[in-house]
Amino acid sequence: MDNKKLIGDAEIFVKSVLEGDGSGHDWWHIERVRTMAMRIGKAEGADLFIVELAALLHDIDDWKLIGDSISQQKAKGWLLQCNVDQELTARICAVIDGVSYKGALVSTATVDPECKVVQDADRLDAIGAIGIARTFAYGGSRGRAIYDPNIGPIMHENFNAYQKGDAPTINHFYEKLLLLKDQMQTATGRVYAAQRHQFMLDYLEQFYAEWNGGEF
Repeated sequence: MDNKKLIGDAEIFVKSVLEGDGSGHDWWHIERVRTMAMRIGKAEGADLFIVELAALLHDIDDWKLIGDSISQQKAKGWLLQCNVDQELTARICAVIDGVSYKGALVSTATVDPECKVVQDADRLDAIGAIGIARTFAYGGSRGRAIYDPNIGPIMHENFNAYQKGDAPTINHFYEKLLLLKDQMQTATGRVYAAQRHQFMLDYLEQFYAEWNGGEF
């Protein structure tokens, strides 16, 4: 198997599926996650081929884009179609399966070194300046309000409850984004997360000041 060709083919496949998405899960999200995952993977000594391929394919079967379940049918089917052996296919799918956030009170910690890397890279793209932009893009794509002070955040106890959540977008900061800094699983990821976390806190302070018609 030609690893370089497989990576190139994966790029073409993922672009064909996700390019033009308006929910924050477009090709450029994939490219940012891939770049960050490779950076973290190098620092953490992970298998970079598995990291890169899993990062490229991690949103192909995302429940937010295709429905209620994570079936991995597109990712798995594409890998097998490319004559990737079943063992490596299962390995890539296992990494992908561990990436997704499943609720504030649901642990997604893993001992898999490559999954740690891809998970951290994906979650880093959910926080900071780009994370904020993606959060509002996703909320808008689902017709959600920006903020409603009468609707508080919910700490979801299971994946099913998290999937069904439809609260205003600001709630998502408390239900997920502000929790991610302390869920980073690599030392490298924790370094990047600290600054992005602070940026979100600063943003929220400004948001509430403007919402209430005042200034700092």
